[in-house]
Amino acid sequence: MATSIPPDERLLDLVIALVNTPTRMTKEQIRTTVAGYTAAPSAVAFERMFERDKDTLRELGVPLLTVTDASHGDDVGYRIDLEAYTLPPVDLTPAELGVLAMAAQVWQDAALRSDSARALTKLRAVAPSAQAGDLVAGLAARVRAGGPALAPLLDAIQRRHAVRFTYRAATTGEVRLRLVEPWTLAAHRGGWVLVGHDRDRDAPRTFRLSRIEGAVRTVGEAGAFPAPDPSVVTAAERRWADAGGGTALLALLPERAEALRARALPETRVPDAKPGDDAAVFEGRELVQVAYRDAWELAEQVVGYGDGVVVLDPPEVRQAVVRMLRAAAALDRDEEVHDG
Repeated sequence: MATSIPPDERLLDLVIALVNTPTRMTKEQIRTTVAGYTAAPSAVAFERMFERDKDTLRELGVPLLTVTDASHGDDVGYRIDLEAYTLPPVDLTPAELGVLAMAAQVWQDAALRSDSARALTKLRAVAPSAQAGDLVAGLAARVRAGGPALAPLLDAIQRRHAVRFTYRAATTGEVRLRLVEPWTLAAHRGGWVLVGHDRDRDAPRTFRLSRIEGAVRTVGEAGAFPAPDPSVVTAAERRWADAGGGTALLALLPERAEALRARALPETRVPDAKPGDDAAVFEGRELVQVAYRDAWELAEQVVGYGDGVVVLDPPEVRQAVVRMLRAAAALDRDEEVHDG
């Protein structure tokens, strides 16, 4: 019994075969020589498999040509247009390679780390200087890992596959299933955001990957929805980025919370002291103002620095921090009870 080969591997074998054929390959040659097709149980199953793979190659931009025999018009074969498919020589400057090295730091999820590292290694091989990365030494991309949701969402976006996942709303804390047509992923303020069409609401929506709980699962068939209009995607991203937000006043301990310092506004306006204010809060701390979009988003970052950051204003951010700290304390108490 023939061993089943994953579709991606079969697709790669097909590309290799069509790139290396001197003239063309007929369907029969493809079925009998390319790994993955030999396992097709019937001619009909092979036809379905091959037609899907041809569509996928063309969607990926691979220039697949249909070639007929000059003397037999019904004798059809296939090959890849090498002139259109072959990349021109890659000539990266040290600065360009340095920027790519920084971009590769973003793809540090377990599922993508090896691919990004391998691609960067190949680019370094053609770069004019082995020290190109030194141009960005000491700099790092401040984007948190996308977690287990990132890889399946990237795949669903490419295949235009609807997805279902459990999502915890930022404002209400409500947890519910969402059915989404994924359009694109964007890195924003240190985290990943999915932009797509929420089928239940019949409207564009954005979802932070950090708030997706459990697995992301595909629904229905690939190609279930058309590629979105770029202007619609851009408008959805802009609405999300511009919605809400404000300015928070923070008191930072020396040499702490460097990421928040980097976000500090050029001029910090310190409010006048009010009766009852705790002057000790200001002592030995630096006051900075940072812009934020969501109170919970800033609160999550503040909580991670412990006593290194105190939120002085506005109340909504202070309250969000207090809620998170109380939730963490409750979890600690529960663990102590179970350990006891």
